Amino acid sequence: MGADLSKRPVPDELWELTAPLLPSFADRPQGGGTAPCDERAVFTAVVYVLTSGCAWRHLPPASGTSPATAHRRFTVWTEAGLWRRLHRAVLDELGAWGEVDWTSAIVTRPPFSRRKGGSLTGPNPVDRGKKGSKLHVLSDAQGIPLAAAVSGTNIHDSLALKPRIRGIPAVRSRRGPRRRRPVKLRSDKAYFSAAHLAWRRERGLVARIARPGIESGERLGRHRWKIERSITWLFGYRRLTVRHERKGSHFLALLGLAAALTCYKKLAKIAT
Repeated sequence: MGADLSKRPVPDELWELTAPLLPSFADRPQGGGTAPCDERAVFTAVVYVLTSGCAWRHLPPASGTSPATAHRRFTVWTEAGLWRRLHRAVLDELGAWGEVDWTSAIVTRPPFSRRKGGSLTGPNPVDRGKKGSKLHVLSDAQGIPLAAAVSGTNIHDSLALKPRIRGIPAVRSRRGPRRRRPVKLRSDKAYFSAAHLAWRRERGLVARIARPGIESGERLGRHRWKIERSITWLFGYRRLTVRHERKGSHFLALLGLAAALTCYKKLAKIAT
C-alpha cells in the first residue's frame, strides 16, 4: 500500500529530477543524529500534505513514513533550499523543450492566505485587520510560474515586484545560453510608479502597464487570465489556501514546491 501511495503523487520521472537534489546523509562517528529513511516516501508525504491540506499528524499509514520523520525531513530540506532548486530543475527541462515564453512576464494582485500569527504575516487592511499572508507570483507569457514569494498582507504589492524579478532563475534554453530576463513586463496599475518604471528601464524591461487615471487597464485582461489561471492551479494545493505553518520559510517552501509541481505537470504533458 505504501508503494502504491508513493507512485501516485510522485511519478518516477519527477523523482528522478528530485533525488539528485536531496542533501546527502552522513553517519556521525559518535553515533546518534537523524537516522536514514526512505526519502521517496518522505517526499511523497510532503506532496500529500501540500495537496490534501491535512495536518502532518494526520498522514495516513500508507505514506510509508511517520509524521514526525516527514516533518523533520521537510524542515531539513527547506533549510537546504531543496524546493527552490527543484523548481529551477523543472524550469530547466521546460526551457530545454523551448516551452518557457520569454516574450513577457506577468504579475497581478496576489491572493491572500489567512494565518493567526507567525513570520511573514500582517494585518489585512481589507479584512478587518485579520492577519494573513500574500502569495506573490510572477509567470512567463503563458502562465508558467517563474518566481514566487510570500509577504504580510499589509505590504504593498509593488514592494514585492523587484524581489520577484531578481528571483527569476537562469533557465536553460533550447538553443544558446541560459536566460532569465523577459522582454516585457505586464502588470496592473498597482505596480505603476516613476521609480519602478526607471528601474525597469535600467534592466532593459519594456513596461506594459496602464497609467492610473489616464489609460484603461483592460488591455492587461488579455494576458492577466494566464497568470490568474496559474494562481488557481497553485491554490488547488489545499495547504496554501489557509496557512497553517507558523514559520514563513515553511510556507514559502510549500509555495515553491507547488510552483515546481505546476511546472512539472506542463512538462509531463509535452513529454508524452
